[in-house]
Amino acid sequence: MEVVLQEHINNLGKMGEIVSVAPGYARNYLLPKGKAVLANRVNKKALEHQLKTIEAKKLKVLATLEDLAQKIESISLTIPKKVGENDKLFGSVTSAEIVEALKSENVSILKEQVKIDEPIRTKGVFNIPIKLNDKLMPMVKLWVVEE
Repeated sequence: MEVVLQEHINNLGKMGEIVSVAPGYARNYLLPKGKAVLANRVNKKALEHQLKTIEAKKLKVLATLEDLAQKIESISLTIPKKVGENDKLFGSVTSAEIVEALKSENVSILKEQVKIDEPIRTKGVFNIPIKLNDKLMPMVKLWVVEE
C-alpha cells in the first residue's frame, strides 16, 4: 500500500515522500496516528502543491538571508572597553555585547549565532563570524578600543 508521509519516520522515509508499506502497518499505525495519508490522486496533487509552496518559501528565506549577510559584511562595529596593562581588557567582549552593537545597526540576530572561538580579551580588530544558516556565515568587523 502506498502512503504519503506527513512527518519523518526513521527507517521509512522523510516528510512528503511516497513510500510502500504493508497494508496492516498503514491501517493500524500510520493512518490513525496522522503520520501518513493514502497516496491517492487527490493527496498526491496536494503533496505536489505543498512541495511547491515549501520550495518557494525556502527561496524567499534564502534571499532574505543573503541580503542580511551582505549587510553584516558591510558593518564595522566599535566596542569601547576599559583596558589595563599590555592592552588587556578588564573582562572580555561577549556575544551579547556584539548582538547589542548589531541591534544599533538595525541587524537583529541571536547571541547563539555569534561564533566566537575564544573570549576577546585584548583590544584590536577582529573578524567575527555570524552563522545565519549552514551555508551562510558572514564576517562582521569588530574594533575593540580603549574606553
